[in-house]
Amino acid sequence: MQQNTFNGNDPIGQFFNWNETIWSEMQKAKLGDNPVSQALSQVNSDDLQVFYQAVSTNPMRLLDMQMQWWQGQLAICQNSMIKNMDKSTESLVQDPPGDRRFKHQAWKDEPQFDFMRQSYLHFAKSLTDMLEVVEGIPDSVRERLKFTFRQTINALSPSNFLWSNPEVLQRTLEEKGANLIKGLALFQEDMAASADTLKIRMTRQAAFKLGQDLATTPGDVVFRNDIFELIQYAATTKTVHQTPLLIIPPFINKFYILDLKEQNSLVAWLRDQGHTVFIMSWRNPGKAQAGNGFSDLIESGTMEAIRVIEQITSEKEVNAIGYCIGGTLLAATQAVYAARRMKSRVKSATYLTTLLDFTQPGEVGVFINDPVVSAIELVNESQGYFDGRQMAVTFSLLRENSLYWNYYIDNYLKGQEPSDFDILYWNSDSTNLSATCASFLLRELYLNNRLSQPGAVKVGDFGIDLSKVKTPSYFLSTKEDHIALWDATFKGSHLLGGDKTLVLGESGHVAGVVNPPSKDKYGYWLSDAAFDNPEQWLTTAKREAGSWWTHWQQWATPFLGDKQVPARAVGSAECPALMPAPGQYVQQTLPVAE
Repeated sequence: MQQNTFNGNDPIGQFFNWNETIWSEMQKAKLGDNPVSQALSQVNSDDLQVFYQAVSTNPMRLLDMQMQWWQGQLAICQNSMIKNMDKSTESLVQDPPGDRRFKHQAWKDEPQFDFMRQSYLHFAKSLTDMLEVVEGIPDSVRERLKFTFRQTINALSPSNFLWSNPEVLQRTLEEKGANLIKGLALFQEDMAASADTLKIRMTRQAAFKLGQDLATTPGDVVFRNDIFELIQYAATTKTVHQTPLLIIPPFINKFYILDLKEQNSLVAWLRDQGHTVFIMSWRNPGKAQAGNGFSDLIESGTMEAIRVIEQITSEKEVNAIGYCIGGTLLAATQAVYAARRMKSRVKSATYLTTLLDFTQPGEVGVFINDPVVSAIELVNESQGYFDGRQMAVTFSLLRENSLYWNYYIDNYLKGQEPSDFDILYWNSDSTNLSATCASFLLRELYLNNRLSQPGAVKVGDFGIDLSKVKTPSYFLSTKEDHIALWDATFKGSHLLGGDKTLVLGESGHVAGVVNPPSKDKYGYWLSDAAFDNPEQWLTTAKREAGSWWTHWQQWATPFLGDKQVPARAVGSAECPALMPAPGQYVQQTLPVAE
């Protein structure tokens, strides 16, 4: 039998030679002097020491779990031998619900791959079960270890490797390695476009063009400063509601998640309901904006936007919608008005998947501890910003099998570019966060939860208190949100004064919000009953079919003004149209040119 050898002239040889070089360089970067990597490594090491100490205090429990794993593995071996003789034999270990890694039929039909799949899943469950039952581990450590174990287990999945993935092997044979060469090219392009950690493309980079395919609602930029652009959209109705509407998107993302294609654009739908719609488009900060802080986002951001809207419309109040951290900014802005004893300029406030109390920060909490936050601050201070590409990878790894490793397999092993998907294009269009603002967000909000403490956060000389905000508010949370947990967002609503309406949408952080009525896809739950905890609220809630958008429009009706007014022109003499929507700031891509 001729021995297989690999050299640089055949596709598979090129793959291994090139791949070895790339991963060697990645490991050097990972193990180098990056303070964040070092901090994460140290925290993980300390957590494991706590785990080992807890395990050592109950050796019989460990022995029992080892025996359970060994017995399970023996049963898998026996099952595999029987399956070798009779392929109709059922596997002992089934895929976890929703796990699509092993959907290719060869994982079940071919005994060697079925053995590999079953052994892997059995090991993964045994390891996670052990972490659950070991006593004496603090909750915060246990949560970090769950994340670390999960990341390690899923990174080692046999589906992620050429020689252990039957679908990739079959494709490689059929295409004579051409798929690997295509994958290497995509890998190289992604590495060049990444920061410290590989940022895998989720859609074609040339799939969409802003203003042409996405963010197409007609309008103009009517104001610009160093913080944001304000876009006003043209009316589609002859008359409009008296009170204008301001949308405050998250300042860690681009605004057009709310203005994707026409059929799923919240902006387009709102103006069709008769609203005069304004939206803030945040600048993508570079080193020159390092000093822009949370206070600047309020004073030169939201408060300035409301001032400009009054100048254009002559209305002293707005209805405001804040999305995610944009909602946190909206609540803080209203608290500033109250602290300065100014009349509130916000007639009604809508909070979409918004955290005000950060004691339950969701899965991102695994990164929120003093050593890691301090390391991030050190890196940010040196470069002037928190790199949005690194932030995007972090959020992708919160759902690693569906937002990271699946694209790794498809792009680099199968050699196929991902399909065109508007939400994933937006998700990959990352934005930076200024060093000052990132430090405030991570340390003061996430780590120390200062916004929930009256007077702990100061804007200028004024300490702000959310309980002084009396504006009627609408809270939309989503049941499957892993970034802003729905029970945490509902808990935060209690920090505000005034009447509150709580709504729980189906799906997650993005799909649950971008839920147009025409699709009739996700419903929502309503309840106005008093409750001590969110789960209690859910038991009293009634599920409604259809989109929360229409429910919100009904809720907002009392705040729309006393009369309809003629459709407003875009801009004014003092604030003329500067350029067509979607404007200049949203076009900035990373890395930002200084």
